[in-house]
Amino acid sequence: MQSFSKNKIIPPEVLLNGYKNGIFPMSESREDESVGWYSARRRGIIPIENFRVSSNVQRIIRQGRYTCRVDTCFREVMEECANRETTWISEVIINSFEMLHLAGHAHSVEMFDKDENLVGGSYGVSLGAAFFGESMFKKAREADKIALWNTHQILNNNGFELWDTQFYTNHLAQFGCIEISAEEYKRRLNQALQKEAVFEKT
Repeated sequence: MQSFSKNKIIPPEVLLNGYKNGIFPMSESREDESVGWYSARRRGIIPIENFRVSSNVQRIIRQGRYTCRVDTCFREVMEECANRETTWISEVIINSFEMLHLAGHAHSVEMFDKDENLVGGSYGVSLGAAFFGESMFKKAREADKIALWNTHQILNNNGFELWDTQFYTNHLAQFGCIEISAEEYKRRLNQALQKEAVFEKT
């Protein structure tokens, strides 16, 4: 574990080097001033060509209930993702990823309602043609899933090859998440890092 004071950050180049090597940072709680680096023997990914959402989510998308924006309130999205009983997103993590965002490698997908309230979103890290999904939140019905749907649109439209979810969960399985070995993950990661893709809404 690395310890940081609250005004310290993990430098962007250290974060990116970690992702290049298949590891990611997590804290023990919102108040934790230390950060550990983790990997997984079995890695969760969402094959971009196999992403799916329920018919209910598709209906809300067609209704245009929410407006999607990208990278307009990155820190707020992170803080909302951290606003839960148990979280690995500490102040050190938020500050560090905010710097990574300013460097152009961390992105937020934001859902707004008709009154311009931020009601859902997700964020992650882009590097080469790989995207590392980190967390998502919702304050309105299905807003987190629609943020994920919009993330998929961005990845698919811009030529991304790897969508990393770190771990496989039953919740993520509904979107097409599968589990692969660490060796297979490393192979796919190295392949994606050889190419360039831009995380932007088209």
